[in-house]
Amino acid sequence: MRNDPAHEGRRWLEQAQTDLGWAKRLHADGAYYLVCFLAQQAAEKALKAFLYAQGEEIVLGHSVRQLSVRAAEFDGSLVRWVDSWAILDSYYIPTRYPNGLPDDIPARVYGADASLGALQRVTEVLDEVARRMQG
Repeated sequence: MRNDPAHEGRRWLEQAQTDLGWAKRLHADGAYYLVCFLAQQAAEKALKAFLYAQGEEIVLGHSVRQLSVRAAEFDGSLVRWVDSWAILDSYYIPTRYPNGLPDDIPARVYGADASLGALQRVTEVLDEVARRMQG
């Protein structure tokens, strides 16, 4: 039996928050490419948390942009964030695999600026989702 929607949402949000904590640690250690990937993952989980909390039974997909659009169907005020958060989608594959970057590797391509930007965006996602799930 599936958990009640609020409980399921809280589980997903807690995991997103834990991922964000590790991303911050990795940033401090200079693992910027991993921060970018974890930021995408945490944002994805947070948006799925929101959708589960709304009563969605199955939430598929990995696109932060598409999940944001779906979330905005429940809370129209989220539409203002869709384009801003969409940058996180660009960190889903190329941050992990050398074949996503011509003649280079993620560890050399993604630096502190990308990492800080990713942390800023994912923090916005988690803050916005958490605020909407408090009630």
